[in-house]
Amino acid sequence: MKVVGIIPARYGSTRLPGKPLKDICGKPMIWWVYTRVCTVDKLDEVYVATDDERIAQVCKEYEIPVVMTKNTHATGAHRVQEVSDTIQADFYVQMNGDEPLIDKSAIAAVIPEEVPQDVEFGTNIITKITDPAQAMDSSNIKMVFDENMNALYMSRTPIPYPFKSIDFTYYKHVGIIGYNKKMLDFYKNSVPGRFETIEGIDTMRFLDYGKQLKLFMVENCHTLSVDTEKDLEMVRLMMEKEINQ
Repeated sequence: MKVVGIIPARYGSTRLPGKPLKDICGKPMIWWVYTRVCTVDKLDEVYVATDDERIAQVCKEYEIPVVMTKNTHATGAHRVQEVSDTIQADFYVQMNGDEPLIDKSAIAAVIPEEVPQDVEFGTNIITKITDPAQAMDSSNIKMVFDENMNALYMSRTPIPYPFKSIDFTYYKHVGIIGYNKKMLDFYKNSVPGRFETIEGIDTMRFLDYGKQLKLFMVENCHTLSVDTEKDLEMVRLMMEKEINQ
């Protein structure tokens, strides 16, 4: 089974323009993400997908495989789908280009032993929420699932609601998603469903249309996306500490 990792990267962030190229300990952020992702043995190939020539040029300078995509994509999944039209694989793993400290074990965990090719199929990582503030934070997508670890619903609000019991654990979505080709093509050729439109969660589209999204649990998986200058400074300090260990 061939598994390809795709790192969508765009220049036009509202809060931190050009963030894939921001310097972290002497290297651009996208280099750190790519280098970390490449240590995952289950990935046969890794590419950066971008619509920006500045990002593509830096990737070429650092010998990072890069695929140029259209500049009309609304989501990372759309960008990954375009790559899947030219890069053949049995499974595609989408990772965020703004997480230089991305959890390598979570990347490996999202890749199943077998991937059906005759139906739409996707996977996602979840982890336990241990801080009550995270359950209330709308940026943390809460997940509910059945006994077979198939996703049932995801929401920005805390679900399930503790009406008859408080003896349960909240789980949140981690932004590492896997797809087969059929799932990516479905995403491209569909429109946002009812709950995707209400919740503002791209991945919700698969559940709106009854597609299978298999979940895998990873313990203590806490991501740090670089969205602001403050986040960037924090990552620089953490990276310096990691390098000097």
